[in-house]
Amino acid sequence: MTGRSIEVATAESRVWGCPSCGDDREFVQPPCVDGHTEDGEECPEWACADCGTAVVTAAPVGSVAVSARRAA
Repeated sequence: MTGRSIEVATAESRVWGCPSCGDDREFVQPPCVDGHTEDGEECPEWACADCGTAVVTAAPVGSVAVSARRAA
């Protein structure tokens, strides 16, 4: 992906820094086998189109209330 601009990336790909390649590379989404896309959401798993290094993007996480108790 060297020499290409970020605008080249499509909805099915993104340009990020690849830790293995050491440069900006195109990342693509392999078919999701974990069911992330069944409800229309985006799968958090991406792979470098050049070397195959996998990255997982952060998905929104719901908050949970936890009660804290102090020892007397």
